[in-house]
Amino acid sequence: MIRTLLRVLGHEYATPMRRTLAMMTATAAVEGVLYALLVPILRALFGRTPADAWPWLIAFAAAVAVYAVLRYISDLSGMRVGTTMLRGMYHRLGDHLARLPIGWYTDRRVGDVSVMASRGLLAALGVMAHLLAPFISALVTPLTIVAVMLVLDWRLGLASLVAVPIVVVTQVRTARSMATVDAQRHDRDHEAAARVIEYLQAQPVLRAGGRTRERFGLLDDSLQHVERTSRRQTLSMLPGAVGLTLTVQAIFTVLLALGTYLALGGNIGAAEVLTILVLAARCADPLLSLSDIGAKLRGARSELDRLDTVLRTEPLPEPDEPIRPERHDVEFDAVTFRYGDRTVAENVSLSVPEGQRIAVVGPSGAGKSTLLQLLARFHDVDAGAVRVGGVDVRAIDTEVLMARIAIVFQDVYLFHGTIEENVRLGRPDASDAEVRAAATAARLDEVIERLPGGWAADVGEGGALLSGGERQRVSIARALLKDAPMVLLDEVTSALDPLNEAAVHEGIERLMAGRTVVMVAHRMRTVRRADRVALLDRGRIIAEGSHDELLSRGGTYADFWNVSTTPVAGDVG
Repeated sequence: MIRTLLRVLGHEYATPMRRTLAMMTATAAVEGVLYALLVPILRALFGRTPADAWPWLIAFAAAVAVYAVLRYISDLSGMRVGTTMLRGMYHRLGDHLARLPIGWYTDRRVGDVSVMASRGLLAALGVMAHLLAPFISALVTPLTIVAVMLVLDWRLGLASLVAVPIVVVTQVRTARSMATVDAQRHDRDHEAAARVIEYLQAQPVLRAGGRTRERFGLLDDSLQHVERTSRRQTLSMLPGAVGLTLTVQAIFTVLLALGTYLALGGNIGAAEVLTILVLAARCADPLLSLSDIGAKLRGARSELDRLDTVLRTEPLPEPDEPIRPERHDVEFDAVTFRYGDRTVAENVSLSVPEGQRIAVVGPSGAGKSTLLQLLARFHDVDAGAVRVGGVDVRAIDTEVLMARIAIVFQDVYLFHGTIEENVRLGRPDASDAEVRAAATAARLDEVIERLPGGWAADVGEGGALLSGGERQRVSIARALLKDAPMVLLDEVTSALDPLNEAAVHEGIERLMAGRTVVMVAHRMRTVRRADRVALLDRGRIIAEGSHDELLSRGGTYADFWNVSTTPVAGDVG
């Protein structure tokens, strides 16, 4: 576990961690030696001159003072190292997450990282602050006491030493049996949390359907899975906990019987027997605590393993000698991309001259948005190449590439803050006049005028306090302010009302003017603004040309156009 912790944290923390571990081990050993001083004290007290115990009592008091100081220093060191590591780990995890490809962030992973960055990090790095000291004490102190017993009487010491392999085997077997159940419990907890959120989000649908009094089957099932997994987890812990307790009690009974036998035979004094029983009793407490500490350490180990998995995820490689493209034309050259076992794009070849627009159309799941993601290098292609200005995007520094691309997604995410702060993300050093001009071009000024607070209006988490059309206007203003030579549009008007759609279209037209544009079109009428159109189906281009050319040819594109533009029966307006 320590190796995993060091690998997760980085080698810069190795020295302070080893120093803290050494201090904790020394403290635990001193605690064991402290109990060894009970031997001469009890011998003197049970001897002919009890007053001889005073020097040993003074030595015992001094040892207690030394132990108290060492314990304070080791606990303080553990707390300081733990908090320092926590702060460093947040920075390291944040820096690494910022370097991972955008395509890595699936919904599942976003949820996992959210939990990991809060509860997971605290649990993992709480090991140094709260768990290592008692764990080391539970191991080292009994071993030190066993060594004292061996010196005091080899027979009693040997009898107590038998407990060591039994305790080790019990703990190892318990850890192995619990590993699978712990992983299942984590998955079930994650699923149950997702179902609870789903249940809350589904309230409008459930109430509209008159199902508010019915049980939500998916949530019930996931909670039952959690219950069953918790039961298995408890049952898996029982053999280890009971076995450990029985082992400790059995060894104590053996020592008691053996000590009595030796005392009655005159081979050992009553003081030594009493001392050994006191020492054995002192061994029992930390050994019995191993079960509880072990469970907490396993939980921390699981979090560490998940952190380690994320930190071992390789970011997309950066070029050793990056090339800056001089032009802004786009080319997809025999591009193939697979996501898992599914081929999303296969042998796709497209070219967009600088300053022109291409619309990519096709049925849902055809791979349209994937082309935008490959161009922005959210993923790397499996075969072929994506080029900007004749330069493979893999040979362009990521910051340089992203500085030349403005992206407007269909689903807009706004950060919790003011409208102005969200617009300025496009170019933080822009002047107030430039920010206002971008807002006017995107027709965001109309929204700002009617909002209480104006530019200082809070958009809420994710932009929840704004409508979909208002969020899109913020996104377009942000892209206009960035003033990048290339624009990627993932159909931004498909879910807007007519008023907002008209306003957004006007802002999009201003955004596209004079720029190289690749747009994904779900509404076929938007393709009229494109210089060329590519029809994508099942990851392959099956038709390409201008809109009028493709219509005149008939075939798949004409059929797709007719289906997409035919009014649905019962439509009005």
